[in-house]
Amino acid sequence: MDLRVLWFMLLGVLLTGYAVLDGFDLGVGILHLGARDDRERRIFLDSIGPLWDGNEVWLVTFGGALFAAFPEAYATAFSAFYLAFILLLFALILRAASIEFRSKRDSAAWRAFWDAAFFCASLVAALLFGVAVGDSMLGIPIAADHEFTGTFLGLLRPYALLVGALNVSLFTLHGSLYLQLKTEGGLQQRISRWSWRALGAFLALYLVTTVVTLARMPQALANFGRMPWLWGVVAASVLALASIPYSLYLRRPGWAFLSSAATIACLIALFGAALYPNLIVSSLNPAWSLTTASASSSEKTLGIMAVIAALGMPLVLSYTAVIYWVFRGKVKLGRLSY
Repeated sequence: MDLRVLWFMLLGVLLTGYAVLDGFDLGVGILHLGARDDRERRIFLDSIGPLWDGNEVWLVTFGGALFAAFPEAYATAFSAFYLAFILLLFALILRAASIEFRSKRDSAAWRAFWDAAFFCASLVAALLFGVAVGDSMLGIPIAADHEFTGTFLGLLRPYALLVGALNVSLFTLHGSLYLQLKTEGGLQQRISRWSWRALGAFLALYLVTTVVTLARMPQALANFGRMPWLWGVVAASVLALASIPYSLYLRRPGWAFLSSAATIACLIALFGAALYPNLIVSSLNPAWSLTTASASSSEKTLGIMAVIAALGMPLVLSYTAVIYWVFRGKVKLGRLSY
């Protein structure tokens, strides 16, 4: 296989890992203010407490892999999304501070402040990720020298905000399904109702986004003619999405959560299929776009990195599996809980 194609796919794997794993704890943050009292909010925090920082490692790894495999695309992306990345970094740091500081003082005002911060930071992070995907689909003003010539506000276009809202609804759904796995009793039943509402919002936004995407960007289907097997990914996404309400109806939150994870994976695969071979599309001139061929490192660099990835990825997957196995089951508040 062409090493450039291999690394394009590996970037997709890393992005999928981050979206599936950190997606649910961002969703938990968005749902945080829906808890009725301090006990329920502590349960929400404890459900992700041992996991959230490990989940974000996937994002760091994605950034490192992009830098090493496609350095010019990395540089251009940071010049284009610099302010957005700073806001994202601030949101992720604020989330971490909120989780760790919230229960340090037994004060209602103190905890209310950090609860609001946790919600806002989670919402902003989820929205920014979606906006970045929307802008990547539309293309951004990249000149012939691969320098960004636009503004931050210029990136907040209606389509990008629509994809941002879609991502918020998806992570909210994903987080509610995860919370069903970690809670019980009346709280779990109430979260189940949240899942149905989040599913309805996601389906509505998904339908609108799909129609707008096909209407505005018919080139998104260009690779489907050359690679008909991509229609299998479309079919898999439909099946995974249909499995969520079916599993909820049967009261099988585990299957619903796995179906949600599969839906996220399929959507990222379709995003990659629509983008390939581009990494960053120039809205000024398609010839100025950065592709896997024009932005990649040398063949030797890609080959060495492939060996490192082959050795490291099994370790990362094994570590992740062990952590999730150790912290499986329902949340039980104790002396050391958040």
